[in-house]
Amino acid sequence: MDYLKTKSTTTVLGDDMKRTPQESKIMTKMQPGVITYGGFLGTDRRDFTQIIADDELTLEKLGKTAEEIADRLEYFQQQSFDAFESNTIVEGIYEVETEVVRGYLPCPFMHQGIYRKSYTTVTNTRTGKSFSYSALNIHLIRAHHFFEGKKSHFRMEPDELVKQLF
Repeated sequence: MDYLKTKSTTTVLGDDMKRTPQESKIMTKMQPGVITYGGFLGTDRRDFTQIIADDELTLEKLGKTAEEIADRLEYFQQQSFDAFESNTIVEGIYEVETEVVRGYLPCPFMHQGIYRKSYTTVTNTRTGKSFSYSALNIHLIRAHHFFEGKKSHFRMEPDELVKQLF
């Protein structure tokens, strides 16, 4: 079982409970300026383990899994790549565009491998709502069930994603 799919004893920053050394390294990598300019936690004061646990509860209530969401995000990204990174209409209602920029990003959970800096924007033309995500987001959601902290640049609320994608 993946380390990060197990429950942690740490829930909120500042708790008296101690993080494991691996959790401390991950928290360091999630801070602003380490991997990305804004970091992965935004203004969220919860530990990443609590963010994951809370988002898991939301997904459970919605009857969807992180893997289903990651699959759907990857599907849209691939549709855009297949359109040579230009706007494309998918399933008749989603306008999708991917921008690829120079560089790669590593996983803050210290997985081997790096992820292309590509940013996909999906607009549901029925609702007019849009959201953007990176190739790294797909990995973070699939492998770690991590949607990022509140008000981080690429935070995607699981309930909103389910509404827009399914």
